[in-house]
Amino acid sequence: MVKLNKIYTRTGDDGTTGLGTGERRLKSDLRVDAYGTVDEANACIGIARLHTATSHPAIDAMLSRIQNDLFDLGADLATPDTGETPEYEPLRIVEAQATRLETEIDALNAALEPLKSFVLPGGSPASAYLHLARTVSRRAERLMVEHVRRVRNVILRLVD
Repeated sequence: MVKLNKIYTRTGDDGTTGLGTGERRLKSDLRVDAYGTVDEANACIGIARLHTATSHPAIDAMLSRIQNDLFDLGADLATPDTGETPEYEPLRIVEAQATRLETEIDALNAALEPLKSFVLPGGSPASAYLHLARTVSRRAERLMVEHVRRVRNVILRLVD
């Protein structure tokens, strides 16, 4: 378990932040933006859980697991694979996490009629916050895809 004694370090006052590898990156770096956006999605789910804890305990438990997976994703993004053996075993997203999430989504969808149109955000506080979490998650995904694209382009230029 991570133990934090302070929630600020003052090392980012110059516009940079430290990755899990110790490397400094600009706070505007796509990797940093991506894991910050994942953290934002996690916060949205936390707000939704205020409305599911007592009324929908099974969904609340599912959301709790998703929040833990999002922490793992943030840690994974904050610790780039440098090809070197790290001093510790970094958290990495594994296929089983994605499979579990897809299985839970399929189980929830099985009880629904097929959609005939897009669903407007709202309905209840929990669903509105989950719509927000969905859109923030999609933004994080776009940032990660762009980051990977840029890294691949750099690698291709180095190989040429």
